[in-house]
Amino acid sequence: MLISALVIAIGSFTFLSPCVHDDGSVGACWWAGRALLGLGCLLAVIAVEALLSARARFGAYLSGAAVSVLGVLTPGTLISLCRMSSMRCRAVTQPAMIILFAAAGLASLAGAWLCARAGKGIK
Repeated sequence: MLISALVIAIGSFTFLSPCVHDDGSVGACWWAGRALLGLGCLLAVIAVEALLSARARFGAYLSGAAVSVLGVLTPGTLISLCRMSSMRCRAVTQPAMIILFAAAGLASLAGAWLCARAGKGIK
């Protein structure tokens, strides 16, 4: 979960970032990139908490799954992107972020399942 969170956070403003217009203005896709940056940072904090705190591990994994669902829904559903499918936000950012957040969500659910199986879930 931590690795995909770091790739999301760093990639959302570097190699996976949405486009900026030639005149320097920004559109909705730029704001989607900033929201993904925030969600990636939040997911990284949750992942570190899950690694460091045994008492909060189960809740951290469940929180990571919830943040991952928001991350999957953000580009294109919660925040609209450019209309042209050939634009960078539709061709690169959206599919990459959906895959990365889905991977983080699956890792979070697997961690929560392992915690519950070990008897360290909600009591």
